[in-house]
Amino acid sequence: MPNYDFEDKKTGEVTTHMMSWKDLDQFIKDNPNLTRVITAPHIVGGLGSGGVKPGGGLDEVFSKAAEAHPGSPLADRYGRKSIKQAKTDAVVEKHRKKWRSK
Repeated sequence: MPNYDFEDKKTGEVTTHMMSWKDLDQFIKDNPNLTRVITAPHIVGGLGSGGVKPGGGLDEVFSKAAEAHPGSPLADRYGRKSIKQAKTDAVVEKHRKKWRSK
């Protein structure tokens, strides 16, 4: 359920109330001394570093897409590679960098 902030007209105190959208209109009618304060939305989720970690089902979808497109950045991040494939990719990237610089 969403949280809504209200300011008391007399004291200026701001309080937060959790209620459904349906109950909001009735709450405002029942409390004429409160005015709604519009604030930025409170978004909860993701990781502390600011990145978003997908759920388990999405990991599986990314893994299948990585298998279908082995040379993509998605495959680098979510693909399942053997040690041999990882070392081969590292050698190929090393030589690509060498030839790009010339």
